[in-house]
Amino acid sequence: MIDNKEASRFEREENGLLVWATYRVRDGAYQIPHVEADPPLHGTGAAGRLMQEIVDHARAEALVIVPRCSYARAWFARNPEAQDVLD
Repeated sequence: MIDNKEASRFEREENGLLVWATYRVRDGAYQIPHVEADPPLHGTGAAGRLMQEIVDHARAEALVIVPRCSYARAWFARNPEAQDVLD
């Protein structure tokens, strides 16, 4: 995973394609308003793998995540073991 600070998004490349999650830092928390993947990656689990890498990064850096988009909220609901990084 790459933290593309210029674009304010976390990115992951798979098979030459991109999946990303945009973020905004507010009050020390990383708000995630949007998660998207190149269309050929839809349904492959690429966005879920990116979300797990974001959680791992948040744990390592003591960051707090605030999921704003429906995908990120649903991912956290399906992965209760990752909720320790939520605000």
